[in-house]
Amino acid sequence: MSAIAETLPTEPNGPYLLRALRSRNYRLYFFGQGLSLIGTWMTYLATGWLVYRLTNSAILLGVVGFAGQIPAFLVAPMAGVLVDRWNRHKVLVITQVLAMLQSLAMAGLALAHVITIHQIIALSVVQGFINGFDIPARQAFVVDMVEQPEDLSNAIALNSSIFNGARLVGPSIAGMLIAGAGEGMCFLIDGISYLAVLAAFCVMRLPPMTRRPSQRPLVRELKEGVAYVLGFPPIKAILGLLSVVSLLGVPYMVLMPVFAREVLQGGPHTLGFLTGASGLGSLIGALYLASRRTVLGLGRVIVWATALFGLGLVAFGLSHVLWLSLLLMLVVGFGMLVQMAASNTIIQTIVAEDKRGRVMGFYAMVFMGMAPFGSLLAGNLAHHIGAPQTLVLGGLGCLAGALMFARQLPRIRALVHPIYIRKGILPEVATGIQAATNLLTPPEE
Repeated sequence: MSAIAETLPTEPNGPYLLRALRSRNYRLYFFGQGLSLIGTWMTYLATGWLVYRLTNSAILLGVVGFAGQIPAFLVAPMAGVLVDRWNRHKVLVITQVLAMLQSLAMAGLALAHVITIHQIIALSVVQGFINGFDIPARQAFVVDMVEQPEDLSNAIALNSSIFNGARLVGPSIAGMLIAGAGEGMCFLIDGISYLAVLAAFCVMRLPPMTRRPSQRPLVRELKEGVAYVLGFPPIKAILGLLSVVSLLGVPYMVLMPVFAREVLQGGPHTLGFLTGASGLGSLIGALYLASRRTVLGLGRVIVWATALFGLGLVAFGLSHVLWLSLLLMLVVGFGMLVQMAASNTIIQTIVAEDKRGRVMGFYAMVFMGMAPFGSLLAGNLAHHIGAPQTLVLGGLGCLAGALMFARQLPRIRALVHPIYIRKGILPEVATGIQAATNLLTPPEE
């Protein structure tokens, strides 16, 4: 590893941390999406607080989380097949328009003071189906926006930075708005914020679409995607660990209203501070990844980031002091973001281009689709054994996942490095490596 790292070429001049912004289309997306995501995080926090205010039920917090995420589990794999066939740019424009309408519907009901838990669940399901198409299309579209292939990993890290920068800003604004104007104002601002990313999509200059619609049955192409994922150990192992983290760790966010009110004896401001602290940790993690000069070593990064995430959850579950809980939320946010973004970077770098949409569909399935089962599990466990004990168990599960992934790391490294060399991401540094590449290439069918 160190020998390979020493042979890497020097980086081009300019701010390395922001190098993906050299691409005009990505630059437009970066700023438009950054504004839109502030509204998205305002809605996320406002929804959780509204549900808990209306019901006082940790179980229903889990049900709403399940309703908003289970559609991605159901439709994302097939959506990935369609993303490989369709124009990704047009798909994203449609999903943003639909998401804007969904947020405005939530705003209208909340501002009229007629919203019910059943309406929240129904609209969450609608948003989940939209996300089932939006996530694989968005992930695959990054390649279309970035002009320099070597900037792809930086673009993925910058995506995470704007996501979590908004996660830092959005909940803080939402906490103040909820206290002063109610949850409906958060939903309204979210709906309006979609105009920023829609404007960015509309002024992009994109080359003509080169993908041709396939005449093969959708089910056959879906099976090819499944065979590719299951037959290629690096992607299989990364998605496996992501599923563990999404099932056992990520649902900590669903329980934040319980911690804010019951454990820490606070209100919406406390919830905003906790969510914001997690977002700040994630933002720091994203900037750390954006500053990395090579994709080498990301496997090890995934291991320690997952372990850090798990330890943070265990400690947060045991804390009853606000300042300590805020500090631990920084650790939790950092570990979760680094683990997920590093996983995304490796997958995007090694996946075959003709299967990118399908693989990102499976990525969306485990990233968004496993979380609803975790939300239900977390909600029910919190009801029976308490929210703190639930997070402790989830953190221990993440630690076990990190250990299992670490045992597979040598084999993953042996398969991934030749692909980097073949794609020109890394120089060929050892004799005979190209021969190994031919032997280790994953099956196409």
